[in-house]
Amino acid sequence: MFNVSQKHTRITTFYLLSRETEDLGSKLKLNARRKKTVLVIPALATEFTLDENRPVFMNILKQIGRLTYLSNIIFGLDRATDAEAHELATLCRQSGIRNAVIQHNDGEDFRRLYQSLNEGGFDLTLPGKGRNMFMSFGVAQALGARCVGVLDADIRTFHRRQLDRLFYPVLALEYQFSKAFYARVGDNRMYGRVKRLLVDPLLLAFKRKFSESGDDKFLRLIDYLLMFNYQLSGEVAFDMSLLKRMHFAMNWGVEIFTLIEVYRKATNIAQIQFSSRAFDHKHQSVSMEDKEKGLHKMAIDIVTTILSALVIEEGLEISDYFMQDLTLTYLNVADELIKKYADNSSFSALHYDRNTEEAIVRKIFKDAVLTAGDYLTTPQRSTERFLRILSSHERFRKYLEAGITEDLMMYEMENRSQLFEIPQTVSWERIIMKLPRILYDIADVVERQRSIYGKA
Repeated sequence: MFNVSQKHTRITTFYLLSRETEDLGSKLKLNARRKKTVLVIPALATEFTLDENRPVFMNILKQIGRLTYLSNIIFGLDRATDAEAHELATLCRQSGIRNAVIQHNDGEDFRRLYQSLNEGGFDLTLPGKGRNMFMSFGVAQALGARCVGVLDADIRTFHRRQLDRLFYPVLALEYQFSKAFYARVGDNRMYGRVKRLLVDPLLLAFKRKFSESGDDKFLRLIDYLLMFNYQLSGEVAFDMSLLKRMHFAMNWGVEIFTLIEVYRKATNIAQIQFSSRAFDHKHQSVSMEDKEKGLHKMAIDIVTTILSALVIEEGLEISDYFMQDLTLTYLNVADELIKKYADNSSFSALHYDRNTEEAIVRKIFKDAVLTAGDYLTTPQRSTERFLRILSSHERFRKYLEAGITEDLMMYEMENRSQLFEIPQTVSWERIIMKLPRILYDIADVVERQRSIYGKA
């Protein structure tokens, strides 16, 4: 059973009407013969070295060890010693996984690959999940993958059937992109705070503004993002024809950035209900005061990513008034949604701390919207004020006649681009054009990794 969205959004939504989806695995196995399928799991060493994380990780290994349609499983391993990389290889074999590739990003071989890419003009110096995944996509291409899926390593409620559902639209139905959605409920309360309290009300605030002004160009992108039931899910699958053309953000805006890239480059998109039960994974800390941590940093990156797409890519012009009105509209929408969440929680006998949710909106997420607006409009405000001063007195006429106005306007545009440049990768298609032997180099590294960790 599925629902097809309006034509311009190009999204098909697959809902789970039955818990019995055992037959998907056999169908996927048949299709995987002609479309080599690779799973990418980005992970930190702490996913399996810390006692509180290890049971979650071991369940994921146990579940994927039973899948027969995966050609390879790439573990993008960050912040790990050689001993920990060997430990991961051992855990994979103990779980019945014989097709694992340990992508040890801190190991000597992959450090050299990153160095080669940096020397080739592709800045991959910023460590983190974004860089980790991007290298995994290169490894997948070197392995000959035609379909690539991504699975987070911290899913507490993971079952292999969920992965069957994620891959099915791409492997069996020729979709270019598939994204999971699910309900974030656990411990008798609602989670998914960033989606519920920031992304949804912000997008709805944009929709109200663009609907009133009749800006259909911007409204199409906002409507597209609103069509996704869970924009921030990390479980996705790509056809390689799309994946090799994609850019990826290297900050907390990676999921939103990916959706915007898909909007521009894909023609056939699916979202699937990953699980009929509540879905649970690790939760970010709130971080009320520190803008560089937790939900605070995530919120700023997400808002910056959305605004960047609208301003730089779509050509939206914003001002102080625009940002003030957007912020007020966002707060009004957030208040409306919080009331609905409180009512829904009461109806479902869930614990709901309305005061905390309102505090997160006003102390973190409102600040994120204003901070992103400052990034964009501060150069403009400074230029306007300076030009007003120059025009106010005769003594400054010589500077105006010398062309300082043009220089200031050029500086404003350059500074605006620098402030709003999302840290992102180039596409693998571009890398291969400039470094035609890079996939051969990656394949050599993969073979060496297999020989090293195969002895663990």
